[in-house]
Amino acid sequence: MIGANQIIEKKKEFLLPSSHRNHFYANPPQIVKGSMQFLYDDQGKEYLDFFAGVSVMNCGHCNPEILEKTIQQMQTLQHTTIIYLTEEMVQLAEKLASVLPGDLRRSFFCCTGSEANEGAMLLARLYTGKNEFIALENGLHGRTYLTMSATGIPMWRADPDLSPKVHFAKTVWDSNTDLEQAAKASIESIKEIIQARGANHIAALIAEPIQGNGGIITPPAWYFKELKQLLEDNGILLIIDEVQTGFARTGKMFAIEHYDVVPDIMTVAKALGNGMPISAFCTTDEVAKAFTKPSASTLGGNPVSSATALAVLDYIEKYELCETAAHLGEMLKEGLIALQAKYSLIKDVRGIGLMLGAELVKEDGQPASEETDVILEKLKDRGIIVGKNGLNRNVLAFQPPLVITEANVQTLLHELDEVLAELQ
Repeated sequence: MIGANQIIEKKKEFLLPSSHRNHFYANPPQIVKGSMQFLYDDQGKEYLDFFAGVSVMNCGHCNPEILEKTIQQMQTLQHTTIIYLTEEMVQLAEKLASVLPGDLRRSFFCCTGSEANEGAMLLARLYTGKNEFIALENGLHGRTYLTMSATGIPMWRADPDLSPKVHFAKTVWDSNTDLEQAAKASIESIKEIIQARGANHIAALIAEPIQGNGGIITPPAWYFKELKQLLEDNGILLIIDEVQTGFARTGKMFAIEHYDVVPDIMTVAKALGNGMPISAFCTTDEVAKAFTKPSASTLGGNPVSSATALAVLDYIEKYELCETAAHLGEMLKEGLIALQAKYSLIKDVRGIGLMLGAELVKEDGQPASEETDVILEKLKDRGIIVGKNGLNRNVLAFQPPLVITEANVQTLLHELDEVLAELQ
């Protein structure tokens, strides 16, 4: 093993600057092994993972039950492309239809969340015959041209010449106002865009049910119902991006189910493959009728990824991971709220299930971005990995594998308590 320092040097020499500058920690470890909720570095140190590769490893690292199906498929048939008939992709499409919300039942498989969102936006244009979109500030939808254009986080908008066809509405969170007021302002902002642009120009609104990279921004219970009605009244589709929130993370199979709303199009990725690259955009029979021209993803829905995804869905059901995420998420949230009462640095605790965020703000009201980095470093040194997000990178992100235990949650809370005490 070459070690962390050599990896950093090789990244600098052979990768683009956009890649080699992106790693957490002043002293990052070289991760060499994973096992369920644990990671291990090249020195043999164990880390309790509370980030799951940004909500990817919902079923745990190197899960033996899932890997068995993956390896079996790799030894049998890896790839032919969808021009030829293979069973795994259609079996996955059928299984996915059984867990999708409402009347969503048709899927197009690809490899990444960006691809899925790009496909969803294309589908909306094809169905409506309109070509503009509404997106929310603070949202993140991908790194392709159109999905980057729909991304409202400045640091992820790398292209200086993005599409003018995407119009940004206020998000449902403002640190200077309460959640209800911010959500109402968001709806009003969307109404203003529809009025200004004309409903006859807008194909769809795209939104995450919980904005992950935006800072675990979690709308109030009424928000998406009111939003969906507004869009329906104006002939505008709703695209829900479940790339980070899907597959039991929030205590339901999909986060939008907490809001009792069925979108017109929904995208999934990340946890569906539990480390294998697979994504999809999913829709109704009616909307699907619009996509008739030939289209294919060379690797999308390949036998190995499809077999893995089938095993993932079976594992979630078999081990009741939705219920686990709901229970442990409540336990973790209560613990974080208790720490908030103890440490003024924690301004807000938000999220659902095992997708939680703790926003850190200094006494003068400024984002505690540096303190966030210190906390991440100290937790890492204590053998715990958590994430960070938010526009100012001052939100601690807790998105662990859903196979964690109550003891793991208590360990995290205990170590975080001690780290916060050190900072205070």
